[in-house]
Amino acid sequence: MMAHMQFSDLLRLVGSAAVWGFSFIFMRVIAPVLGPIATANFRVLIAGVAMSIYFLVIGFNPEWRKNWRHYTAVGALNGSIPFVLYAFAALHIPASYSVLINSTAPLFGAIFSSFLLAEKLTFRKLGAILVAGCGVALVARIGPAQVDPLFLVSICACVGAAACYGLSAVYMKKYAGGTKPIGMTGGSMLMAGLMLLPILPFAPIRGEVTPLVIANLLGLALLCSGLAFIWYYRLMKNVGPTKALTVGFLMPVFGMTWAALFLGEPITLGMAAGAGLILTGTYLVVKKDKK
Repeated sequence: MMAHMQFSDLLRLVGSAAVWGFSFIFMRVIAPVLGPIATANFRVLIAGVAMSIYFLVIGFNPEWRKNWRHYTAVGALNGSIPFVLYAFAALHIPASYSVLINSTAPLFGAIFSSFLLAEKLTFRKLGAILVAGCGVALVARIGPAQVDPLFLVSICACVGAAACYGLSAVYMKKYAGGTKPIGMTGGSMLMAGLMLLPILPFAPIRGEVTPLVIANLLGLALLCSGLAFIWYYRLMKNVGPTKALTVGFLMPVFGMTWAALFLGEPITLGMAAGAGLILTGTYLVVKKDKK
């Protein structure tokens, strides 16, 4: 039985979604300039180095000898692999497709949990995921797209990234439950950055790196891969992977809001209705199961 979601955990859920929703704005500026590999590498490497410096300042011991395997596994499944896959997909398909497919992460988490954690995959959870998925479709306003080999590869990349998120959540619950969230954030981001570093020389920068690009990269690294992941890993530890992964349902709501505020994109009645379905689906997933 997963723990009931307390108010503090709900705040972490909403806070993570709000910050990660902003990552779509950051990515719009960064990815065309740096490319997928460099975008993902700098994102996690800056976050990992910053967290390591923070550990030294506050005297925190991440216990590398004990936890390096967990940091490596989570760094790959929740950092380097999905970040590269989504950055690649962003160059070839509309962002709305990536957002929609990202919302399948809780489904993968629930499926993996049923096999690896012996958690019941109830009809309510499946129904809630379906309701939230319909809401994401309305918010994302999925439209026609040119289907070519790169389009299909990008769709598969997004599905693979969502599956990585689901598997990472279950891995943390099953094997790394005793790891401190702040340690997992810094350790996994640093390992993710080190894993991508050898590939960086083979992925040249595509455009001019302006102060705006650097500012967006720092925001993506320090906020989206630092602060938000601290909240997320604490949430994972407290309430389990299936409920924590529902952050993916809320992200499109915040992405829509930030786009309206900072990019001037309109919020339609259909998008608002979709947001309502997303919130409903999230509530049904995090609702405490009856004993």
